[in-house]
Amino acid sequence: MDTFTRQLSSTATSDAGVAEVARRADIERVCNQACQAIAPAWPLDRAIAVNPHWSRIGMPVRRVAARMAVLGAIHVFAPREQLRRAWQTGRISAADLAQALQQLPEAQAAGMTPEQCVNILHTNSQLRQLPLLIDVLDNDPKRHARLSWRQAVTHQVSQTCAAYFDQQQAGWQPQRDQGLYGFWKETLQNDPAIGLLMGLPNLGRAIKALPATAGDAERWALERMGLEPAVWADYLESVLLSVNGWASWCAYLGWQAGLEGGKDAHLRELLAIRLAWGAVLLEASDDAGHRQAFLALQQAWRQAPQVLEEAERNLLADELWQCALEVGYQRELAQALASAGNAPPAPAPPVIEVQAVFCIDVRSEPLRRAMEAAWPAVQTLGFAGFFGLPAAYTPLATPARRPQLPGLLAPSVEVCDRIASAAPQERDTDALLQIAAGRARQSRLGRAEQWLAASHWPGAAFSYVEAAGLGYLGKLGNWLLPSKKKRSRDDLHGLPARYRAICRPQLVGLDLDARVALAARVLHAMGLERCLAPLVLLVGHGSQSFNNAHAAALDCGACCGQSGEVNARSLAQLLNDGAVRRGLCARAIMVPDATVFVAALHNTTTDEIEGFDLDLLPDLARPRWQKMEAVFAEAGDQVRRERATSVQLDPHAPYDVLLNQLRRRGNDGAQTRPEWGLAGNAALLIAPRHRSRGVTLGGRSFLHDYDSGEDADGSVLELLMTAPMVVAHWINWQYHASTCDPQRLGSGNKLLHNVVGGTIGVFEGNGGDLRIGLSHQSLHDGERAMHEPLRLTVVIDAPRAAIEAVINKHALVRQLLENRWLHLWRFEQAGLERLEHGRWSVVSLATQ
Repeated sequence: MDTFTRQLSSTATSDAGVAEVARRADIERVCNQACQAIAPAWPLDRAIAVNPHWSRIGMPVRRVAARMAVLGAIHVFAPREQLRRAWQTGRISAADLAQALQQLPEAQAAGMTPEQCVNILHTNSQLRQLPLLIDVLDNDPKRHARLSWRQAVTHQVSQTCAAYFDQQQAGWQPQRDQGLYGFWKETLQNDPAIGLLMGLPNLGRAIKALPATAGDAERWALERMGLEPAVWADYLESVLLSVNGWASWCAYLGWQAGLEGGKDAHLRELLAIRLAWGAVLLEASDDAGHRQAFLALQQAWRQAPQVLEEAERNLLADELWQCALEVGYQRELAQALASAGNAPPAPAPPVIEVQAVFCIDVRSEPLRRAMEAAWPAVQTLGFAGFFGLPAAYTPLATPARRPQLPGLLAPSVEVCDRIASAAPQERDTDALLQIAAGRARQSRLGRAEQWLAASHWPGAAFSYVEAAGLGYLGKLGNWLLPSKKKRSRDDLHGLPARYRAICRPQLVGLDLDARVALAARVLHAMGLERCLAPLVLLVGHGSQSFNNAHAAALDCGACCGQSGEVNARSLAQLLNDGAVRRGLCARAIMVPDATVFVAALHNTTTDEIEGFDLDLLPDLARPRWQKMEAVFAEAGDQVRRERATSVQLDPHAPYDVLLNQLRRRGNDGAQTRPEWGLAGNAALLIAPRHRSRGVTLGGRSFLHDYDSGEDADGSVLELLMTAPMVVAHWINWQYHASTCDPQRLGSGNKLLHNVVGGTIGVFEGNGGDLRIGLSHQSLHDGERAMHEPLRLTVVIDAPRAAIEAVINKHALVRQLLENRWLHLWRFEQAGLERLEHGRWSVVSLATQ
C-alpha cells in the first residue's frame, strides 16, 4: 500500500471514529433527555403528592397534553364526559364559557365560537398514538386471542422490578450486584413461561441475542430501528411511559440521590430493559417480519412532528372547556372573598389570648373558621406544615431515620427521641431511663419480628392462627366491630407504656447560636416576631385509618407522608427554651416570659385536636389550655356536622354518636374511604387572615398567612411563591391527574391493591405496571366524583412589583404561570385582579 493510500485509509478510520463518538454522545443525550421527563413517585410510607408532569412544566400545558396523548395515551385535561355533565347541569354557564374564550387568545385566533365549542364537547376526541417497535412486531392475526406483547412485556418488566427493588417484603432476597439490567437479563433467561404467554414458544433461543450491557441495549435499539435522530428523544419518552409507574419509582431514586449530591442509574437501566425487549422480539420473528415492522415504525415516526402538532390543535377545545370549568369555580371564590371585604367593620376584637398556627392543608380551613367563631379571642394563622424545620427524625432505639419536610428539600437538622421527665427532681435519671427504654423497645420489636417471620414459612398459614389463639381472635374482632379508640401514635410502637409520656422528639446536634438562628427564621416567616399571645399553639395534622396502604397520603400531602407531630413538638420545645429566648432577645425578637408554645395535632378523620407535652405546661397556662379544650370540642363538632353527609353520616346525630362513628371509620380495616383527604382542593390564599375571616371556603383552600407590610425586602413572599405555592401545586395536580386519567396516573381500585416491596407502591391485582397516584375510592363516592380537576388559583395580597420581582427572578415560577399550570390573582384596593399573558386585569364578579 502506497503512502497516499495509507493516509486515505487512516483519515477514513479517524473520521469513522469521530462519527462514532458523536453518535454515542447523541444517544447519551437523548436517553438522558427522556429520563428527565419522568417525575418521581414517592414510596407509600413517605407519600408526597406530586405533579406527574412536573418535569414538563417548561412547556405549555396543552403541548404537554398533546405529547402525553400521542406518546402514552394519557389524558391531561378533564374528560369530555365530565365537562358535558358540567355544561348540562349548569355547573359551567354560558358566561363561564364566554370568559374562557376571552382568556384563551389561541381560541380567539382560531375563530372559535361558543356554538362550535358546544358541538365539539359532544364528540369524542380522536388522537393518534405513535407505536413502539413492540406494537408493530405484534402483527399475528391471532394476537387478539392472547395477551398483547405490550401487556406481556409490561407485566414481565414490572414483576422483575418488584423482585429487584423489594428489600422488605420477600423472605429471600435476590443478588443485586449486577444492576437492574443484569438482574432482568438473568431473570428472563430463566423464565420459560413468558414465551408461552406471548405465543412465542421459541423465545428462549431469541433471548441469547440480548445485548450484554444496558448501554449496548440503548445503542443497539436506536441504531437498528432506523428512526431519524430528531425523534429519538420522543420515542424513548414513549418507551418509558409504557412502564410509567416503575419509571416514576426510578425517578424517585434519582431525585433522592440528587438531594444527597449523587446520581442513580436505575432509570437508565429500566429504559435499556424496555428497549432490549425489542431485540428479543426481533430475533423471535422472521426476516420478513423485521422488514415490515421497521417500515411501519419508520413511516409512523416520520410523521411524529405533524401528529404532535395535530394533537395540540385538537386539544384547544379541551383546554378551553378546562378553563371554563375553572372560571365557574373562580367566580364563586371571588364573590366569597369580596363578601369579606364588603362586610361591615367588625367590633374591636378582644385581647388575643391564643394564637393557633395551623398547617395550610385545606382540611384546616373549616376548623379554623369554627374555632374563631367559638372564641373570638383566638387568632388562627396558616403556615407550612413542617413549621420551617428541615428535619429528619429518628424514633427512639430504631434505625428508621425519615424526612419530615417537603420533598423539594433535603433535611439539614436532626430530630431524635429523648426521655425527658417533667419534674426537675427526676431529670437526673433521664439518661438511665433512655437506655432502659431503648433496650425494652428493641426487645419487644425483636420478638414481634420473630413472631411475624414465623407466619411467612410455607405451611404456616393455619398453624400461625392456631398458635396465636385468642390474640388473633382479638384482631379479627376489631375487623368485625371496629373500636372507638382515638388515633394511635405509631412512632411509639413497641415502647412500654411507662416511657411513652416522657418520650419526646427534640432537635439534636445544634449549638445555641444555630438554634437561635433557626427559631428567629421560623418566627419571622410565621409573622410572629412580635405581638405574641400568652398561648401559642403549633397545630400539625394527621389522619386515622387502618389497613390502608395509602394511609401516609392522608397525613401531610407535602411532608413525606408524615403527620406534623414531630415538627410541632420539636419547635415548641425549641421556642420554650430559656437560652433560645435570651438569644432571640439579643436579636430584638421579644418573646414574653408569659408566652408558652404548645404542640398539637388535628386529626383530619375525626376533627379532634390532641395536645402534646402538656405535663410541661406552667401552672399559669393550664386554665387557658383547658378553655381551649372546650373550644376544640365545639369547633370540632361543628366541622364534623358540616362534612357528615360527604361520608354518608347523619349531621344531626348527637355529639358522641357522630364522633364515635368517625372514629370507627378510621379503625375499620374494611373502610376504603376513612376521609376525603384533600379532595376538592382548588385555591391557595397567601394573605392576612382578615381577607378570608368568616368566609366559608368549603375546605377547598390552602390558607397561608402573610403580611406584606412586615416583609419590606420581599424575602418572605419569595419563599412562599417558591415553596408552599409549588407544594400546593403538586398536591393540586396529583388530584387533577388521578381524576383525569385514573388508569395511567391513578392507582385504581383499592379493593384490588397488593402492596409491592413493603412500601414501594401497589399493583392493582397481581401484576401490570406499578400504580401511582390516588385510588378511585379517594376521588369518587360510588355515585359522584368528589374532586373537580381544577388548576390551582393562587391569590396573593402583595404589591404588583413585589410579585413580579419573584416571577422575574425564578424561572420555575415563571414557567408555572406562562405555561398555564396554575392561575395567579392578587388583592387590589378595589377588589381582585388576575395575571394573564404578562398583564394584570380586573376579575369580574358578574354571573351573566
